[in-house]
This record gives sequence, C-alpha cells and structure tokens, in this order.
Amino acid sequence: MEMWVLFGVFTLLLLIGTPVAFCLGIASLATILYMGLPPVVVFQQINSGMNAFAMMAIPFFIYAGDLMMRGGIADRLIRLAAGFVGHLRGGLGQVNVVASTLFGGISGSAIADASAIGGIMIPQMEKRGYAKDYSVNVTVNAAIIALLIPPSHNMIIYSIAAGGTISVADLFTAGVLPGFLLAAALMITAYVVAVRRGYPADPFPGFRMLAYFFASAVPGILLIFIIFGGVRSGVFTATESSCIAVVYALLVTLLVYREMNWENFVEATLGAVRTTAMVLLVIGTASAFGWLMAFLQVPQATIALMKAVSDNPIVVLLLINVILLVLGTFMDMAPMIIICTPIFLPVIKAFGIDPVHFGVILILNAGIGLNTPPVGSVLFVGCAVGKITIGEAMKTIWPFLGASVLVLLLVTYIPGLSLWLPALFR
Repeated sequence: MEMWVLFGVFTLLLLIGTPVAFCLGIASLATILYMGLPPVVVFQQINSGMNAFAMMAIPFFIYAGDLMMRGGIADRLIRLAAGFVGHLRGGLGQVNVVASTLFGGISGSAIADASAIGGIMIPQMEKRGYAKDYSVNVTVNAAIIALLIPPSHNMIIYSIAAGGTISVADLFTAGVLPGFLLAAALMITAYVVAVRRGYPADPFPGFRMLAYFFASAVPGILLIFIIFGGVRSGVFTATESSCIAVVYALLVTLLVYREMNWENFVEATLGAVRTTAMVLLVIGTASAFGWLMAFLQVPQATIALMKAVSDNPIVVLLLINVILLVLGTFMDMAPMIIICTPIFLPVIKAFGIDPVHFGVILILNAGIGLNTPPVGSVLFVGCAVGKITIGEAMKTIWPFLGASVLVLLLVTYIPGLSLWLPALFR
C-alpha cells in the first residue's frame, strides 16, 4: 500500500500541474506519514541528496556556460561552424548542429545550448527564408548533444545517483562517440529536409577566412580539451575542473574576447544561481523519493518483473527504453535520472549490462524526453525563442525525433559505441 501512496500522490500532483520538485517532496512526505515515520526523515534525505561533494561541479559548470554564452563564445563558434558546413544544402541547419555540438562541449546543458545557439541562429535562419518550425526543430534536437559530451552535468548526477560507484571520467568519455553519432544523424536529417523544402546553401568563405574563424574560436574551444583532458588524465577531478572552467571562462571573456561587461557578468551570475537552485531542489526531493523506493524494495520488484517477462537482455533493454521514453514525456531530466537509476541499475547489472553503457542510454533517453510535451523543457525554450507554438513544432519534428531514436537504438544494442573509448583510456 505504501508504494501506491508514493506513486499515486506523485502522479496526481503531476497531472494537476504541480512543479516536479514539489511532486517528489510531497509524495515522499505523504508516504512517510502514512508509514508512521517521523517527517524529519524526508528533510534528512533531501539534505543528504544535495550534500554531496561531487554535486559542487554542477553549479560551476552551469556558471561557466552562462559566462561563455554572454561573453562572445557562441558567436565565434557559430561563425566557425558556418565556415565549415554552411556551404551544404540547408547550410544554416548544418551550422546549427555543428555550433550546438561545439557549444555543448562548453556548457554541458541542453537548455543553455538551445537558448544561446537558438537565440542567434533562429532569427538568422528566419531572415534567410527558413521556416520557423525547421529552425526550432533543428535547434532543440541538436541541443541534446550537449547532454552526451563533456562536461555534461547530467552525467555527474547519474554517477551520484548510482552511489558514486561509477567513474565520471568514464561517463564523460563514453558519451563522446554517441554524441558525435547523434550530431551526424541530425545533420543528415537536416540536409534531407532542407532538400525537400528547397532551402539554399551559403557560399564557401575560403580557406583563409576559415583559418581566421578557427583562430578566433580557439580560446573557447580550448576549454573543451582542458575539461576533458584534465578529468580523463586524472590531473583534476570533475569538481575541480568545473572551478577551472569558471576561472578560464572569466579570463577568456574579459581579457581575450573583451565582451564581458558588468551587466553581463551580473546576469550570468544571477542566471547560474537561479538554475542551480532549481536543479538542487529537484535533486534533493528526488533523492528522498529514491530513498523511499529503495526502502520499499521497488528495484527488487522491478528485477522480478523483468525476469518474469524475459531473461533476454535484448528484450529487457527494449522494455527499459520504452519505459524511459514514456517517462520522459512528463518528467524532467534530473528527477528522472535520480529516480530511475536506483530502479534500473540493479536490473541491468543482473542481466550483465555495463553501468557506464546504461548511463549513456539513460541520458540519451531523458534528452529525447526534453523535446516531447507535455514536459519538454528544451522544446519550450526553442519555441519561445522561435515564437511558435508547441503544436506547430510538433507537426514537423518527427524526422528529427526519429533520427534521435535511431541513434538511441544503435547506442543500446552496440555497446562498443559507449565502451570502446573509455577502455582505450584505461
């Protein structure tokens, strides 16, 4: 009965539009009261969930992304991407994907990616005759690449939700190839749709201008290698790398690009504080919810149910993917990771599936969910920037969602896409 109270209250609050953090916290509190335990248990678990040292990396990575977004790095990355792929058919769509990939390697946030790249690219694409729905759909789907490549703070959340037993360095490395694969799939999709709609291609700027664009973008791109190289080599931890990223972002935007003024600095700081507060509240309440699921032996029940359905890992992974895709339509990413990790991690271990591999599957699944209503936060951002309705975007988003799901299936059933690179660095 306790399990029905936990999930029933959560579902009811979610259906009536309650913010997900409050859904998780109130559902946990209601279950604790029903069980006759002291309410302070919920608050202890919320505090415990937010009081992890590795969690410090999240606000610093968010802050570094905000500083870079307002300090001129996005403009230079877009210009570099335009030089490389702007001459392809539907050139600005290709530029959008490449720029999102580059910026994702700095911000680690899909929402930051969609707002920064979308804020620049969507108006430009509209001026050049691209339909708004195409511009928004390319932007929001390309934004989820940031979730897979370093410094994805969702990888850090997954590691924490797994009890800190999974290496963040391995997770960062495991997401690189799937991230590039997703970028390639979206570029092909953008090209096919552009050909069908008759969108133009920009002229090639020449190798001299391309070299100039690259040189101007190098200070920003170096941050990707500093973060990835430092964490992977063991020179510093993910938490330390996040602090280094903030200092480096300040130095680049103040001394190299010289576009960071006091107003932008204050906006970046306040934006990072607001985002961090929301993320940590969700993480804390999701931790209490996850603790109750463990207490009520939900993971063990899930393992028994999965084994009753099939003992074939291929079928089990398919079932998990379907469940995650459905959950992603109404649950935001951070709570989904924290809730689903303790449920499904014992399941995949019981079937001999690598936890690092599963981490990439979970992150990509949750990323696709960010572009599906009713709780598609990245889709909402893209539509707000592009000034179109969710319904208008959803009518033509299916080729891009299809490409993302195809990549998800490839990542799911070809473990080497996730595990080859981490093994190479060991």
